[in-house]
Amino acid sequence: MGPGNDSREDWPPELRTVFERAITCEYVSLTRAGAPVTVPITPYLGNGTIDVSTGLAYPAKAERARRNPKVALLFADPIGAGTGEAPVVLLQGHAAVRDRNLQANTDRYVRASLTKLPGATRGQPKFLLRHLTFYYARIWVEVTPLRLRWWPDRDLAAAPREWRAATDVALPESDPAPSGSQPPAWLEPPQGWREVAMRALQTLPLADITAVDSDGYPVCVPVAAGGLAGDHVPLRVGAGAPELPAGPACLTAHGHDESFSGQENHTLVGTLEHGPEGPRLHVQRALADWSATGNRAQVALGFLAKGRRLSPRLKAEAARRGQPVPKINLS
Repeated sequence: MGPGNDSREDWPPELRTVFERAITCEYVSLTRAGAPVTVPITPYLGNGTIDVSTGLAYPAKAERARRNPKVALLFADPIGAGTGEAPVVLLQGHAAVRDRNLQANTDRYVRASLTKLPGATRGQPKFLLRHLTFYYARIWVEVTPLRLRWWPDRDLAAAPREWRAATDVALPESDPAPSGSQPPAWLEPPQGWREVAMRALQTLPLADITAVDSDGYPVCVPVAAGGLAGDHVPLRVGAGAPELPAGPACLTAHGHDESFSGQENHTLVGTLEHGPEGPRLHVQRALADWSATGNRAQVALGFLAKGRRLSPRLKAEAARRGQPVPKINLS
């Protein structure tokens, strides 16, 4: 998996702990029209790559990267990571999608997620976990870093430090696309997106804005987002942030507890505009979100409800790839 040599040895040493210990990062892929879609996701170290995953039953995040391998990861969420005054890191890189061996993918995700996020499943019996195939059956996206920029904190007050990969770094291709058509979205976006936006902007601790740079790569940075004013959200971005070109953009507000036993994420998409009072996002709609809120019982019930909708899609998605539905193997 990944490049033939482990290029982690070339990464700035102060960033390795950030990549390894982050509970979430912002993962950005691009739609067919070139618009960014940003969602919080858990990263894992690969062989010269930083890897993220998506469920086999909801493969959109992977399929966007398979069509356009220009992606970004933003490491700016310190909650639960235990990294203290860790820097904020923007990674722009090349994605390779891995779904040639769904059982190996699933085995890796079970091992890695239970090790990294033990609080998320604490107290749940193994027989229950074995029935969560709709969640643990995975597609991996391996991201080879091409450009890293980092700042001391989310203020982005000064110009970043920067690292670039060697010009001859290996850029692996994705596994072949599966046959047939990608399944439709399984979650409906909220109809009253203004209500969702107002509450998310008021209550969630973290917000990030994503645009697309002149090279066609997503650029995602932390932002202080104001309250919704009509269809616009005013933004305050640090003076040391990279240029955020006007055009397609999205704003993601998110948060989770220290153990990652619950989470809430909302993404607003629209157009980034620059005016005399600074940048603002002209919101067009909110995307469907995967949030798990409330007490542990409410989170569990919500999770099982999602499973009832996702489980029927597993067999079809595995069949599109000519493979059986993976099994959950627990030691």
